Amino acid sequence: MRDANPKTIFLKDYQVPDYLIHTVDLTFDLAEDNTLVKTQLSLVKNPSSSSDNADLVLMGENLVLHSVVLDGQTLSHPDYLQTDEQLIIANVPQQREFTLTIENSINPKANTALEGLYLSNGMLCTQCEAEGFRKITYFLDRPDVMSRYTTTIIGDKQRYPVLLSNGNKTGSGELSDNKHWVSWQDPFNKPCYLFALVAGQLECIHDTYTTQSGRVINLEIFVEPHDRDKCAHAMQSLKYSMAWDEEVYGREYDLDLYMIVAVSHFNMGAMENKGLNIFNTKFVLARPDTATDYDYEHIESVIAHEYFHNWTGNRITCRDWFQLSLKEGFTVFRDQQFTADRTSKAVKRIEDVINLRTRQFAEDAGPLAHPVRPDAYIEINNFYTLTVYEKGAEVVRMLHTLLGEQGFRKGCDWYFEKYDGQAVTCDDFVLAMTTTNPIDLEQFKLWYTQAGTPVLTVTSDYNATTQALTLNIDQHCPATPGQHVKKPMHIPVRFGLIDQQGTPIPCQVNSNTALANELILELTQASHTYVFNDIKEQPVVSLLRGFSAPVKLVMERSLDELAFLLNYDTDTFSRWDAGQQLSTQIILGLINDIQNGLALQLSPILIDAFQNLLAQSWQDLSYFSLLLSLPSETYLAEQMPIIDVVAIHKAREFVTKTLAENLQQALQTWYLNQHRDESGCFNAEAIGRRRIKNTCLHYLTTLDDAAIKNWAHQQFKTAKNMTDQMAALSVMVNNPHYARRQCLMDFYQQWQHEPLVIDKWFSLQASSPGLDTYDTVLALLKHPAFELKTPNRVRALIGSFSQGNPLHFHAANGTGYQLLSDIIIELNSLNPQLASRMLSPLTTWRRYDDSRQALMIAQLERIIATEHISRDLYEVASKSLS
Repeated sequence: MRDANPKTIFLKDYQVPDYLIHTVDLTFDLAEDNTLVKTQLSLVKNPSSSSDNADLVLMGENLVLHSVVLDGQTLSHPDYLQTDEQLIIANVPQQREFTLTIENSINPKANTALEGLYLSNGMLCTQCEAEGFRKITYFLDRPDVMSRYTTTIIGDKQRYPVLLSNGNKTGSGELSDNKHWVSWQDPFNKPCYLFALVAGQLECIHDTYTTQSGRVINLEIFVEPHDRDKCAHAMQSLKYSMAWDEEVYGREYDLDLYMIVAVSHFNMGAMENKGLNIFNTKFVLARPDTATDYDYEHIESVIAHEYFHNWTGNRITCRDWFQLSLKEGFTVFRDQQFTADRTSKAVKRIEDVINLRTRQFAEDAGPLAHPVRPDAYIEINNFYTLTVYEKGAEVVRMLHTLLGEQGFRKGCDWYFEKYDGQAVTCDDFVLAMTTTNPIDLEQFKLWYTQAGTPVLTVTSDYNATTQALTLNIDQHCPATPGQHVKKPMHIPVRFGLIDQQGTPIPCQVNSNTALANELILELTQASHTYVFNDIKEQPVVSLLRGFSAPVKLVMERSLDELAFLLNYDTDTFSRWDAGQQLSTQIILGLINDIQNGLALQLSPILIDAFQNLLAQSWQDLSYFSLLLSLPSETYLAEQMPIIDVVAIHKAREFVTKTLAENLQQALQTWYLNQHRDESGCFNAEAIGRRRIKNTCLHYLTTLDDAAIKNWAHQQFKTAKNMTDQMAALSVMVNNPHYARRQCLMDFYQQWQHEPLVIDKWFSLQASSPGLDTYDTVLALLKHPAFELKTPNRVRALIGSFSQGNPLHFHAANGTGYQLLSDIIIELNSLNPQLASRMLSPLTTWRRYDDSRQALMIAQLERIIATEHISRDLYEVASKSLS
C-alpha cells in the first residue's frame, strides 16, 4: 500500500527528465507468485536538463530488488539508495551513454490492484497506464521518456503456451524444465505506459486487413478457449476502424501485426498498448444471444477508440499526465465520429450529450471539478475522468465546428507530421490548428484551463414593425474549487430560425455574410447582442443546434413553443432536446405538486406531442425511440437545487403511466408491428425495430393489464437475442409482475457460465425500484457468483445500486451510504483505483437535504479514517469534504 501522505503534484512544476532511456531490454521468467524480471537500460544525460550531476532517480513499487549493475560493475549499498517508491543511484556518467542492469522479482498473484503485472483467470497480463510500469521494474515511469523495447518472455509451455508483447515477434525456442521463450521487438519509440505482456492458455482468431497502400496486416484476437465463438464482431469492428481512419484522417497502421487480448479482470475498458491492445472482455466478446444491441455498438466504439490511439496517443503521446486529454479527448472525438458514420448520427450525438449532461456536468458542479487539463493532482488515476475524456472531446469538436471539416483536417495533418514520435502538449495541438488556419485561438485555450460548465442566458425580442429579431446572449461560468473568477470563453453556438409553418428562415449576422438556414455565432465576450433583419413574421429560435458547445442554455420557453420545436425543428438534436425540455418542465412542476401535497394531473400538451410522434412514420426508429424517452431521474435531479429522489421518482413514474394510459392503442400497434425475429441482424433498421418495440413495452408494462404482462413474459421466454430477453426481464423486474422471481431464476440458470451476462443479471436487480431492492443487494453480495476482486462484478452490483438507483441508494435511513462505504473500505486494500471510482455517489452530498447530507458526510469521514488509506481514495474523499 502506498503512503497516503497527500503530496500534490503541480503542472507548473514540470521539468524535463534529467536522463533519457534509449533502449530497454526486458527478460521475464514467469511464475504466478514469483516472476523474475531482468531489465537492461541504455541511458544518457538529457541535454535539455539544467541539473548538473543529478542523481538517477527511478520509480518502483512492491518490488524485491536482487541486483543493480552499472556498466558491468555490481553496485552495493553506499552506491544506491532504495526507498518504498524509488531507487536512487548517484555518480552515474554525465558525458556518455551508460548501461544499467536491474534484476528484481514481483508477485503477480498478490497484485489485486490490477496495475503492473497481475494474474487474471490463470492468465498473466499487464496494465501500465498511468503508473503501473513501476510495479514491474525500477524505471523512469513518465510519458516523456520514450524508448525502443525488446522483450523476451520465458514460461512453462503448458501453463503459458502463448507469450505476447509489443511489436514484432523476432524469435522463439525451447528450454529445459518444460519451458519455452519468445522474443518481441517494437521498432517504434514509446513511453513505458504503453508496454504490454500477456501469457496464458489462449486461442487465437486470425484475419488480415489490406491497407490502401497494399500492405497486408495480420490481425489476431486472443481469448480463453470457451470464448472463441464471440470474437467475430470485434474482428470486423477492427477492420472497419482501420478503413475509416485511412479514409477520414489518412492514417495507415504502421506495424505488420495488430493483436487484441481479452481479460476478465481489468480496471478500465481497454488499453491501447502499441500493437497489443489489452481489453476488458466486456468490450470484445459478443454473440447475438449473449450481447445486446448496445453491447455490439459499444464494442465497435471501444475497438475503434483503442485502434485510433495508434496515432493519437502512441505515435504522438503526452508530455506529462496533465496533458491526458491531448490523447483521450481527441481519440474520444474520433471514435464518436466513427460511430456516427457507422450507425445514426442523430442517435450517437444525443447519446453522447445525455452522458455529458447527466454525468460530466455533475462533475463540473461538484467538489472534484477540474479543467480539461488539470493543474494539480495527488493520484493521477483519479483524473481518468469524464471531464478529461468527454468534455475534452467536446473541446475538439468545437475546434472542428470553428474550422470546418477541411480546416480541421489540415490542422490534424500538420499535427501528425510535425509531432510524430514526440511527447507533446494540448497547446501543441491547438498550435497545429492555428498554423494551418487563419484563426486566433488564444481565448479558446481557456477551455483547457478553466473548470466548470458555462451558462448561456438568452433572451429574444421580435419587432413586427421593423421585422427585426434581437437576440441577447450572456455567458457566465460558475465558481469552482480554486477558480472563483472566470474569463469569458470562446463558444461556437449553432443557430437557426423557424417560421410558424415549421420552415427554416434564411438569415444573416450582418450584411457582409450570406443568407443561410443555419449560422454559427462565435461568443467571445460576456454579453452579445445580435440583430437579424428582414424577418417577415414572429420566428421560433433554435439554439445550440447539434449541441455545438458543452454549455447550459437558459432561455424561457412556453410549453407550446417546446412542443412546436419537437414537431418541426430540422436539427435532430434540437428537436430531441425540445422534447426533453418539455418533459422536464412538466415533471418539475409535478415534483412541486408532490412536495406540496397537491393532486397530480399531466398536461395535455405532452400527451398531444407524443401522440403526434406516434402518428408519424419514421425511417430512423432508434431516433424515434429517443424522442419517446423521458429524461432520466439523474438528469432531473441535476435540474433541482435540492434533490428530492422520492418526488422525482414518483413524478416520472406518474408521467410514464399516464402517457401509457392515454396512448395505449398507438403503443400497442407499434409494439406488435415491430415484433419480429431478426436475431443476429445488427443493421440500423433491425436495431431500430428492436429499440422502438422495447420502448413501447416499457410504457405498456406500467399498466395493470394481464395481456400486456403476458406479452412481456412471452417475449422473455421466446427471445433469441439478448436485447429482447433483457428488455423483457427488465420490465418484469421494474414493475409488479407475476413471473418476476421465476424469470430471474431461469435467466441465471440459463447464463450462469457466461460472466458478462451474469453481470447484467446483477445490475438489473440492483437498479430496480422495487421495495425489496436493498435486501436483494445484501443477498447478492453473498451470492456464490459475486467476487469483490472482479471489477466488472463490483461495478455491476454496487455501481448499479449506488449510481443507477437513486431512489434506494439515497434511502432516508442512510443504509445505502453505509453499504457503499463498507465496500469501499474493503476495496481500499484490494484495489485502490476501483475504490476511489466507486466513491463518486457520496461526493455529491451538498445537493441533498440536511439529513442526508449529515449521513453522507459521516460515511466520508469514516472512509478517511481508514487505516492505511490509499492515495487514490484519500484524494477523492478529502476533496469531497473540503
